[in-house]
Amino acid sequence: MTDPTTGPGGDEELDPTRLRFTDKRRIDPETGAVREHAPVADLPAPTVEALELETAQAVAAEHLEDLQRLQAEYVNYRKRVDRDRLVARDQTVVAMVESLLGVLDDVEAARRHGELADGPFAAIAEKLETALARFGWERYGTAGETFDPTVHEALMHAHSDEVTEPTVVQVLQPGHKVGERIVRAARVAVAEPGDS
Repeated sequence: MTDPTTGPGGDEELDPTRLRFTDKRRIDPETGAVREHAPVADLPAPTVEALELETAQAVAAEHLEDLQRLQAEYVNYRKRVDRDRLVARDQTVVAMVESLLGVLDDVEAARRHGELADGPFAAIAEKLETALARFGWERYGTAGETFDPTVHEALMHAHSDEVTEPTVVQVLQPGHKVGERIVRAARVAVAEPGDS
């Protein structure tokens, strides 16, 4: 029996537009027997579809690498933006505290003279200091602490037999810091052990 899509010799198609089907079922529908598959050696060389698949897989792998690289760049960008945002915030808080140093010194002077015992000015000073503390501000420097030139500025110097190491004996102006950053060093009088 001849295939209606081939000519009398069986190798030339008569109608190239006619659909052609290949039966790939493992069981023959007429006999019910299992069909034999062609051995691997008899398989045809890579088809155009296989080559297109390999090309598509290579392109997909290249796009995946690009995507992973872009994702890593984006993660690094986000970290850098977050870090820069924190630095900008800290710089803003420091600039704000620097602009308020005169006010904070007046508040501390009024406190030392007993003018902040009660009254409306005491409440205002307390609210100002509480608001600044929320942004990491704090006042530091007390008499009796060890002198540290990284956080203290010595304005006066004396010798004393009562101390065993350089010690702050009087705080002339308290220091101010935001987090770990010193806005203004504490201005102090320092005593060192006496000459022996």
